[in-house]
Amino acid sequence: MTIVDLKDQLAQNIARDLGRRRFLMNAAAGSAAAMAGGSFVGPAMAAGEPVRGGTLKWAQIVAPDTLDPHFTGSLGAIKIHNNIFNGLLKVTYDGKKVSFDPDLAEKWTMVNDRTHVFKLRPGVKFHNGDACDAAAVKWSVERVKDPKTGSPHAWMVQDLASVDVIDPLTVRVVYSKPFAFFPVAMTGATGRAGTIVCRSAVEKYGKDFGRNPVGTGPFRFVQWKENEIIELERNPNYFEKGLPYLDKVQIILIKEPTAAVAAVLSGQVDAMDACPFQFMSQLRANSNLNIYGEVEGNYAFLGMNNKRAPFDDVNLRLAVAFAIDRSVIVKQGYFGDAIAAYSPISPPMTAFYDPNISKSGRGQFLDLKRAQAYRDKVANKGEIAATYIATEAFTSNGGSGSRNAQLIVPMLAKIGIKVTLELMDRAILTKRRNAGDFDLYDEAWQADLDPDETIRPEWLSGMPWNYVGYTNPVFDVMIKRAAENVDVTERKRLYYGAEDLMMQQDAPIAMLAHTKVYKIFNKRVEGFKYVPVDLMNMHTVYLKKG
Repeated sequence: MTIVDLKDQLAQNIARDLGRRRFLMNAAAGSAAAMAGGSFVGPAMAAGEPVRGGTLKWAQIVAPDTLDPHFTGSLGAIKIHNNIFNGLLKVTYDGKKVSFDPDLAEKWTMVNDRTHVFKLRPGVKFHNGDACDAAAVKWSVERVKDPKTGSPHAWMVQDLASVDVIDPLTVRVVYSKPFAFFPVAMTGATGRAGTIVCRSAVEKYGKDFGRNPVGTGPFRFVQWKENEIIELERNPNYFEKGLPYLDKVQIILIKEPTAAVAAVLSGQVDAMDACPFQFMSQLRANSNLNIYGEVEGNYAFLGMNNKRAPFDDVNLRLAVAFAIDRSVIVKQGYFGDAIAAYSPISPPMTAFYDPNISKSGRGQFLDLKRAQAYRDKVANKGEIAATYIATEAFTSNGGSGSRNAQLIVPMLAKIGIKVTLELMDRAILTKRRNAGDFDLYDEAWQADLDPDETIRPEWLSGMPWNYVGYTNPVFDVMIKRAAENVDVTERKRLYYGAEDLMMQQDAPIAMLAHTKVYKIFNKRVEGFKYVPVDLMNMHTVYLKKG
């Protein structure tokens, strides 16, 4: 296999098959859109000379956790820090496919299946004036890997053998084994391991770097007023010539979704980064708005605590998995803006997603007879009590507030599980979830670009987001082998085998839905480039005059 072939399989095969799900706004595409759960994608960048200046205001419902990209687990934060930082690579979308292109890197060369050489752009500086050179890249990537850092994204670089400075603008990244997820890991968006941060700023601010971020992006950080606003201003020295156009970006932190919807409808804000599904029909009907979105790489699920009774019993978990009616979840939980999920791999990952999974018998689906058969195997034949923790409010992780929980409770009652629903603030739920203080909870993982990202950090034994405590050594081996194999066909075989173990043998979670993800803009906003990874990139955005 030639070097070109290797690079094609490692990067282009992933990119080629991820984003071919753009909704086509004509009747001929109707059947394809229905299969994909198609949705409206707003207009492409308008022709004409972009307007410079102005302040764009976007309403954000979910408060970010930190603006340190090496620590965040919040999409609310990622949308912001992708405007502050850059990665070695970036995610792009041409309306048909997702690609991984050089960003801070001017050129990316794959020497073999384990060695990558990046030629960096000359003259790039961090917002504080420090040079973003090979030494800065080496330090930043090694920061993620260092166990002392404690980054939840360290799994992306756990097999990193070395980061070598060849010259001031050339860095070599060497892995001890092939890593098929590498292109995603080195992006400045969902990858995060490859997001380059400023060393002197990290050393200056320490743990407070997340409140004082310094990157190389098109906008530099100005202020963060808790529960009020995060403000960014134009980086006059940004390396992409002529960009950005806006002088400022103000992220208005609005906790109450109805207030955010009212603000965008009235024109008080120019954009909204996410929206509760029950308001989408109202937004679609407003002629002053452009709406971008489609089914993205995500999945919502019901998590069951595998580490304690009653859900330490696999038969009870399997009973739950086959007792849930996903069609009800889609229609009532997501107001039709979703499709049923049978496994974690989502439709945009077309190299790995099985479009016939609903008819194949694979994955999880409604089968009450099967559910009852598993329930009959549980030692406790009487009513089983369980506590379900949920949030009242809309969140970017899940997006349905308490609706899914309220729909699922009567479904579980049919198999003898009496659920007590406890509604709480997201911060409290997060604390309890992380501590394993729950029986049931529902959530969603969003903005995934590859099955490795969809499965490994969440469900491998001991991984940081495996809150349910799932463990299966055979599953672990299959997922690790898939990550080390750049052949798409073999990776697919391994992922299907691992999914079958997880979905139909162990059922640590019950699948719910793959959801659409929307971005809403006033029509005075132009130049937004939609990328199906839940991003709000302001790089090319401008405000029309008048």
